[in-house]
Amino acid sequence: MKLWNRVLQTLLALCFVSYAGGAVAAEATQAPWEPVEGQEGKDVVWVPTPFVLVEKMLDMAGVTPEDYVMDLGSGDGRNVIAAAKRGARALGVEFNPKMVELSKQLAEKEGVAERALFVEGDMYAADISQATVLALFLLTENLNKLAPKFLDLRPGARIVINGFGIDGWDPDETARAEGDCGSWCTAHLFYVPAKVAGTWRLPQGELTLAQSFQKLSGTLSSGGTRAPITNGRMRGDQISFSVGGIKFSGRVDGDSMRDEGGAWSAVRIESR
Repeated sequence: MKLWNRVLQTLLALCFVSYAGGAVAAEATQAPWEPVEGQEGKDVVWVPTPFVLVEKMLDMAGVTPEDYVMDLGSGDGRNVIAAAKRGARALGVEFNPKMVELSKQLAEKEGVAERALFVEGDMYAADISQATVLALFLLTENLNKLAPKFLDLRPGARIVINGFGIDGWDPDETARAEGDCGSWCTAHLFYVPAKVAGTWRLPQGELTLAQSFQKLSGTLSSGGTRAPITNGRMRGDQISFSVGGIKFSGRVDGDSMRDEGGAWSAVRIESR
């Protein structure tokens, strides 16, 4: 009987070792997690931007090592990694923790983990105030919700978007990528405009401006007459408009603006 008990114990031990070894082998050979195009996310489904369009977007935004690039809903991190490979500091904000981990692994593989960082978080709550470039692939409804935060960025910050736009905000540039980009070949570039709404004092009179994103309207009052401005537009901190056939162009710096050649200048006396 004792001999039989030893035999049973030996067989059980061998079965356990065999099972444990098989489990370890199965775990070792299990394929790493990979995202699936069209998978559900918190705010949008995941569809990757084609690599050729990623490069086109960064070209349009003129990304350099001096830039701080951010991607909201960064997916597998390709926008951030591509920006880091150009020498920029870059950050991706992604809600899916598996995507965040995958992005970190890919950044490590590409040798840019020190410049390409990824955090798990809600894109609507992210602090984007230091970004000089936003490289995005979001729906218009997402972009509209983010627009107030975009307008608080430093004037001249660039926002480059795959395919979609922001309601009421005309692209400063639209371009197409060449190569294998499928249905996603077009990108739009926007420059964050300086905020100029209010009343300004010029040598020529008082200029009252209303602003909708980068579009300007208003009047110039002088000597008891009021003339409407036309073609009013901002491009970052650059302003241009015409009054009575005379074109004004210059740069805005807070509550002052001036023509670079010194032909005119203005000081804001009331904000709106």
